[in-house]
Amino acid sequence: MEKKTKIHAEDYRQDLVITREFDLPVELLFKAYIEPEIVAQWMGAKVIKLESQKHGGWEFETSDPAGNVVFKAHGVIHDIVPNEKIVRTFEMDNVNFAPQLEFLEFERLTEETSKLTMQIIYKSIEHRMTQLKLPFAQGLNMAHNRLEEILTKLK
Repeated sequence: MEKKTKIHAEDYRQDLVITREFDLPVELLFKAYIEPEIVAQWMGAKVIKLESQKHGGWEFETSDPAGNVVFKAHGVIHDIVPNEKIVRTFEMDNVNFAPQLEFLEFERLTEETSKLTMQIIYKSIEHRMTQLKLPFAQGLNMAHNRLEEILTKLK
């Protein structure tokens, strides 16, 4: 099955660009990134904090069935324009990855379709290469599939 979420990683660069077209209005797609209840559903994570405003913070975690935290990440929202963009940092706890800078752009294609473009900037080319060796692309595609499935029901 073809992955709908595309990752473009040029050689010798410390960034990558992720794109995905959704069968969702841009307003609904944007809502999936700023409303804690929706974020928790499609990410499969507990939303500890999500302040969807300029200089707001966010924090998510995932636990195993025994309640042990297996993933925790946080960051700061540097800029946010409804239905257009979010600029934020992303930092994972307890791993040897430097914080990354993410630019999310939301684009209306038609009244019922939209596109998400994410540019992620890493500290170095080596950090980006390490990220790409993980099942990052598969996990992101699965999360975006869940996002579209959940929001289609809300339409």
